[in-house]
Amino acid sequence: MRIAIIGSGIAGLGAAWLLSREHEVVLFEANDYLGGHTHTHEVSVDGVTLSVDTGFIVHNPVHYPLLTQLFGELGVATQDTTMSFSVHNERTGLEYNATSLGALFCQRRNLLSPRFLRMVADLLRFYRIAPGLLAGSGPGPALGDYLREQGFGDAFRDDHLVPMASALWSAPADQILHFPVRHLVQFMTNHQMLQLAGRSQWKVVRGGSWRYVETLRQRCSASLRLATPVHAVRRLEQGVALTTAAGEEAFDQVVLACHSDQALSLLSDAEDRERDVLGAITYQPNDVVLHTDERLLPRNRKAWAAWNAYIGADAARACTVSYCMNLLQGLPVSTPVVVTLNRCDAIDPLHILKRVRYHHPVFTREAVAAQARRHEIQGRRGTWFAGAYWGWGFHEDGLRSAVEVARSLGVAWPEISLEPRAVDHAAAGKIAWGSA
Repeated sequence: MRIAIIGSGIAGLGAAWLLSREHEVVLFEANDYLGGHTHTHEVSVDGVTLSVDTGFIVHNPVHYPLLTQLFGELGVATQDTTMSFSVHNERTGLEYNATSLGALFCQRRNLLSPRFLRMVADLLRFYRIAPGLLAGSGPGPALGDYLREQGFGDAFRDDHLVPMASALWSAPADQILHFPVRHLVQFMTNHQMLQLAGRSQWKVVRGGSWRYVETLRQRCSASLRLATPVHAVRRLEQGVALTTAAGEEAFDQVVLACHSDQALSLLSDAEDRERDVLGAITYQPNDVVLHTDERLLPRNRKAWAAWNAYIGADAARACTVSYCMNLLQGLPVSTPVVVTLNRCDAIDPLHILKRVRYHHPVFTREAVAAQARRHEIQGRRGTWFAGAYWGWGFHEDGLRSAVEVARSLGVAWPEISLEPRAVDHAAAGKIAWGSA
């Protein structure tokens, strides 16, 4: 078959790599580079040339089994990293690092703070009882409603759980409070975020994530058309037709490996069910800056972590998190190299190295319900949909969706189950100070 793939993020690259083994594949990418959210920048800091990631950064073998197998087959080198988490609250001056007890109380006044001690007690209670939500069905109540019904305090909600979830999903705090609580707890449990012992070692691609993209490009036999945006997809009586600046071109099948809203906008003859499902999964923009302004990290250096959440004065403001890339990628420089989301106006322009904008899926109750309806639109009229939005929005989810499409089109890889990782509910109730 002749198959078109639209988009070169992990879903598109994964689908192209697999399907081109047995089919003629043409991959269309609107940008002049491959990778989507796999985005590595070459910058100079302290006289050293560094390859710094601003999109996809971390993975681990337990929760990213497909990606781990892909890296193994490609011979991509990785290295261990830390996933420590800190919070700085601008309104109260609170700072803590959730990695250890010493870092948790890096501000000694918190040892005598009833609000802070209540937060810690609530944290222990949430991590103990939250796995019980997984025994039910459906998305469950919204996170904010659940926390209120269970009597959790404002400090735990506003100074820990919501900032952590905001950092994970690049979403504003008020949006996180409407997140389906069971969906959130399922993710946290599957990623061992509710347990103390036995957590998997997180890793990064050595030398920057671009290395896996380049290696995959060299190994992939698909035809790659960069800087070639697709303007429309039209289903034919037999096959599909793609419209680009060069005109219309026919294929037997098409894989839309772009965002759900982009996929819907490309379908010139979308069906009602496609509008309903894809239209329910929306995206939001996030401004990202790579810089060396250490003022975006906590004031207390003992609170510096790999992920540093910032709570501003406006709760409706977009998520603000700063990643310390020195810790995450093991960069060999003393100057802090930081990736900050949605706090661009606070960064000294003289310290800015790169500016980019990414779009991330918004997981509302409607979006979670739409995920369960994927079978209604998948494969109809020669049209397939792949992307991280079918899961939790992460790299493994994007690759998993590509593997599922490839299997449906007759290309089986790998010889491992595609079922979600089994959850150890007994271990899930054990508290973990680290957050990722």
